[in-house]
Amino acid sequence: MKSQDIRKQFLQFFESKGHLIVPSAPIVLKDDPTLMFNNSGMAQFKEYFLGNATPKSNRIADTQKCLRVSGKHNDLEDVGFDTYHHTMFEMLGNWSFGDYFKKDAINWSWEFLTEVLKLDKDRIYISVFEGNESENVPFDQEAFDLWKQYVNEDRIIKGNKKDNFWEMGDQGPCGPCSEIHIDLRTDEERAAVSGFSLVNEDHPQVVEIWNNVFMEFNRKADGSLEKLPAQHVDTGMGFERLCMAMQNVTSNYDTDVFTPLIEKVEQITGLKYTSNEVKNISEEQNKTNIAIRVIVDHVRAVAFSIADGQLPSNTGAGYVIRRILRRAIRYGFTFLGTKEPFINQLVAVLANQMGEFFPEIRKQQSLVTNVIREEEASFLRTLDQGLQLLDNVIADTKGKQVDGAKAFELYDTFGFPIDLTALILRERGFDLDEAGFEKAMQEQKNRSRAASEVSTDDWKILVEGNTETFVGYDQTENDVKITRIRKVDSKKDGVLYQIVLDATPFYPEGGGQVGDKGILVSANESIEIIDTKKENNLILHIAKKLPENVSASFVAKVNTDLRLSSSKNHSATHLMHLALRTILGTHVEQKGSLVNPNYLRFDFSHFSKVTDEEIKQVEDFVNQRIQEQLPLIERRSIPIQQALDEGAMALFGEKYGDNVRAIKFGDSMELCGGIHVQNTANIWYFKIISEGAVAAGIRRIEAITGDAVKDYFANQENTLAEIKETLKNPQDILKSVTSLQEDNSKLKKQVEQLVKDKVDGLKNNLVKDFQEINGINFLSKQVDLSMSATKDLAMAIGSSKPNSFVFLASIEDNLPNIHCYISKELVAEKALNAGNVIRELGKQIDGNGGGQPFFASGKGKNIAGIKQALEKAVEFLK
Repeated sequence: MKSQDIRKQFLQFFESKGHLIVPSAPIVLKDDPTLMFNNSGMAQFKEYFLGNATPKSNRIADTQKCLRVSGKHNDLEDVGFDTYHHTMFEMLGNWSFGDYFKKDAINWSWEFLTEVLKLDKDRIYISVFEGNESENVPFDQEAFDLWKQYVNEDRIIKGNKKDNFWEMGDQGPCGPCSEIHIDLRTDEERAAVSGFSLVNEDHPQVVEIWNNVFMEFNRKADGSLEKLPAQHVDTGMGFERLCMAMQNVTSNYDTDVFTPLIEKVEQITGLKYTSNEVKNISEEQNKTNIAIRVIVDHVRAVAFSIADGQLPSNTGAGYVIRRILRRAIRYGFTFLGTKEPFINQLVAVLANQMGEFFPEIRKQQSLVTNVIREEEASFLRTLDQGLQLLDNVIADTKGKQVDGAKAFELYDTFGFPIDLTALILRERGFDLDEAGFEKAMQEQKNRSRAASEVSTDDWKILVEGNTETFVGYDQTENDVKITRIRKVDSKKDGVLYQIVLDATPFYPEGGGQVGDKGILVSANESIEIIDTKKENNLILHIAKKLPENVSASFVAKVNTDLRLSSSKNHSATHLMHLALRTILGTHVEQKGSLVNPNYLRFDFSHFSKVTDEEIKQVEDFVNQRIQEQLPLIERRSIPIQQALDEGAMALFGEKYGDNVRAIKFGDSMELCGGIHVQNTANIWYFKIISEGAVAAGIRRIEAITGDAVKDYFANQENTLAEIKETLKNPQDILKSVTSLQEDNSKLKKQVEQLVKDKVDGLKNNLVKDFQEINGINFLSKQVDLSMSATKDLAMAIGSSKPNSFVFLASIEDNLPNIHCYISKELVAEKALNAGNVIRELGKQIDGNGGGQPFFASGKGKNIAGIKQALEKAVEFLK
């Protein structure tokens, strides 16, 4: 039976038993702070078990995408090395919320497995909870008696709390469970060793396939148990393991859940995967098998996470997804020889396989493919560079332990993952000095902490009571009193003062918009406010000095020029967000922003470079809304659900209260606390000045509005005028520039030919200067050529003579460079390495470099060191 049919049979069976069939919840959780990912079938039903919501039906069944890669349930490091652990897996489940209990759950489990799927009854083992005296929970006699109807007592195991008492977490609903295990070994193996003794012993062919949890208790904060007012059933069956049992194979990876993906990897790499049935495989083939299992497992987890809205990133859930993908890339790179992105090609196979039950993978196929491709390309560059750097570290290591500080440098400076460094070192027979790494990490944290160290005085309270309010949406100038002050001394900014006012018009930094600047004016003095921030619900006005009389009456005046410029950029950001979602697609989500008086910066999720045509469309979209003179529709305090129902966009990761502020310009509606223009016409004009990648799948646009655009256009005009003047005011400036480019191209070709002739001439002369040392043809010289030409010369001279060792130096842009060529036969026979030569002699010119064993180059800063480098080259031969 194919996997799609097994899934259908399960859902149809429980539908016939009065269950409502519901779709899988997303694999990524955004409304549960206790879970990063959906790690079990019951996660989406927690609110029903906790009594916080009422289910649509008291009987529900589904198939749920699950991910176990973090926290308590973490199978990541097991994946690939065995045949039954996975990062993402499907969990088939049926649920009763205060309806049926043990009797029906157990009866239906047996009926489905043995009568519908017709699994061999003699291969099935059952476990029930043995009880726990300390918690006053008895042996589950009811479940035991129910199971005795179907299986002999010698196939019912009494399990302990670890295996047969299921808990949602440290607190909450819980209860005894009854697991169903199946023995998939051969008849001979079963006759030799009883399956009873292998249950819950991590045997790859004696596996749990279904767990029936009987929720009848609530775990309280003090650890005690109390009876729930209603009894629930929560079941979960491992879909991949069930397929293994149904398809008569001994590995999940031999089922049709994985074989299409494996076949695609074989097609791409030209390597073969051997089934779990094959015995006595070579060590090399075992490594290939592990790598392929890692890749086909991990691509499922990554693809469905992206489809559900979680892009790879450097923090939180995004970092977990990036780490899973990078693990797959690394296994392909090292064990399958894949040096180019290829995992993205598996997404089409997944979409074809699973799109019927999980339509999101088809809907998001293009996004998922492109994000994975970009991540692969990015990490392969990091991996290639990091492996070279790691080679250098290993080459400099005395003994078998790599310095933790060196490993930290790879991590800190080059972004090479420390777990990857440790793994590669183990494979090469080295140990990582983990204590040294942790010490270097701590020292960096201490340096960062010291650099940002701030000493703060206690608040001096001038006006008792919490009287601080914000009036800045309606006013930019207001009569105020100072309610409290505080002195702050930091290494970065020196001594500053924080001032709190009773009713301030100053907007504090938030939502991407910078804080207002301005002045506090009294009858006798004026104090400059250089920034405004918010802390613990206080609006802090930052000043370099305090008023002489802090008890005086003041007028708070916002710098309206800066405020207006910021508001133009903020409103334009909202319009641009709508434009991007309209033109690029609704997958676009804000991932960060900066709004200040000079420009706006907007980070967003998107899988490829925004084309020039798309940028033009975004600009036109925003400028059209500016020309339409759309008025600001501001709603200060609207229930959040009402705002969302009306179409307001809430930004992922933002914390909102029950009532929110909604900003609307035409079709653009967002929840936002920032300052905006009263009409889009105030923005005047919108111009994008740059677009680029921040990370794989994350793009950044910078843009300007208002007076900044006027200045931009003026600068463009001035530049054009200067170009015309430089070109002697030609009638056709474009034709004149084209002619210059053509002349330059011709001259470059002439120069290249002259350099080639010079290299050929030098080669003929320098060949005569070879010395024979220990049977090796040795040459060490400084030449008057560019770095590129010196490299060509070294290669040309070296390849012209057998057993050659050539070391050349030159100066370009007043900086020294060195090059080493070693004949490949010397590399093989004498273990000479050009990369080691360059790294060692690079010290003489205050530089470094690297390359391959037969050729390497380096750059430095100390021209005077060239002489010593040339002289020391011969030491490698002696």
